[in-house]
Amino acid sequence: MKRPGVRHEHDLLGERALPADAYYGVHTLRALENFPITGTPISIYPDLVGALACVKQAAALANNELGLLDDARTQAIVKACAEVREGRLLEEFVVDVIQGGAGTSSNMNANEVVANRALELMGHKKGDYRHLHPVEHVNMSQSTNDVYPTAVKVALNFGIQRLTAAMAELRAAFTQKSREFADIVKMGRTQLQDAVPMTLGQEFSTYAVMLEEDEQRLKEAALLIHEINLGATAIGTGINAHPDYAPLVCRKLADITGIALITAGNLVEATQDAGAFVQLSGVLKRVAVKLSKTCNDLRLLSSGPRAGLNEINLPAMQAGSSIMPGKVNPVIPEVVNQIAFEVIGNDVTVSFAAEAGQLQLNAFEPVIAHSLFKSLTHLKNGCDTLRERCVKGITANRGSLRKTVENSIGIVTALNPYIGYENATRIAQEALATGKSVYALVLEQGLLTREQLDEILRPEALTRPNYAPPKSEG
Repeated sequence: MKRPGVRHEHDLLGERALPADAYYGVHTLRALENFPITGTPISIYPDLVGALACVKQAAALANNELGLLDDARTQAIVKACAEVREGRLLEEFVVDVIQGGAGTSSNMNANEVVANRALELMGHKKGDYRHLHPVEHVNMSQSTNDVYPTAVKVALNFGIQRLTAAMAELRAAFTQKSREFADIVKMGRTQLQDAVPMTLGQEFSTYAVMLEEDEQRLKEAALLIHEINLGATAIGTGINAHPDYAPLVCRKLADITGIALITAGNLVEATQDAGAFVQLSGVLKRVAVKLSKTCNDLRLLSSGPRAGLNEINLPAMQAGSSIMPGKVNPVIPEVVNQIAFEVIGNDVTVSFAAEAGQLQLNAFEPVIAHSLFKSLTHLKNGCDTLRERCVKGITANRGSLRKTVENSIGIVTALNPYIGYENATRIAQEALATGKSVYALVLEQGLLTREQLDEILRPEALTRPNYAPPKSEG
């Protein structure tokens, strides 16, 4: 007896009841029951859902052009896919982000949602698959094994574009600070010990350069993601697809997405290989490591305000303690550090999952996709947060920085070419022992005149190549 408010569908395991108003079907219902893993549905990644719709739309158009799918069904599928790409029906993509089956559950979720929406557009009820079927029509000429990795790559391209844009904006913020701080002399440090003078502007310029380098590495990794295996069907032989389908569907998908996609030269190899995902993950780890190093520097340079370096001030974002009044912590760099730790862990997951592939397919692409989408999303959000809530508001403690330079033993390095290494070493030791400044000791011992010292220790002379020993007198 059929219950009100439900409809019945069947698969190879038998008949099941599901909500009458659900756009997903029996295959998705099985996946909901089988994979209660994270509690996070694939709808958390709208790029992936939209990319699946792009693939289904491209396939319908290609099959129609090849005379395999009639105009009425094609138009209904294309309209349904367009709605999904616009963000409608997102809540119907309910399967867990981590799933067995190499992404089959995600593919079937898409097939069923598109099919049932297309049926409505044709004037039929959901589940009335006599008129338009999720597998026979929406999934025509396809397999999960070419649909899912292709959709993942399309979605990753969208994520890469957003991350590189966020990195470019963060780079611009660091560049602006490097110009603002160009005239501020400070002590550089190696191994946390005083080294030689530099400018705060030079220090901040390095953060901009690191970001620019990684933007280029990301763009290079994206080129590998442009190669797809759509048309490979099950293992790369193209079984059940028209001989002209692979190049045609690739062109259709490229037109829909605006991405310069290409069909892999060897579809059997492309179906089993996860190397492009490993490469991208490695680049994301590189971005994370360097962003984290930058945030370590910001936390260290702003440490204090009385008992730390206290060279820069980070904008105060929130009270820092429930017990210590007036304490303010570097919470924005701290959260970016934590994003970096997560991305490094995601890279380990991607590496193991890619290595675990066997023979003609990697069954673990769902966790690869989940890891990469998290890394892209969190890095992008981290860059935006660091820029807006930290870097733009950084100020310099000019007086503290200047005092550190004047009192540092490190400036003796600048005197090496003029007084010799032995004299410079002795002066450094005396300065440490007596508390006197290097400047005062050099004058006291007549090693250089005040005019010579002032010329050597000019900020512009200290922070770039400048060796020109003074002429001997007499």
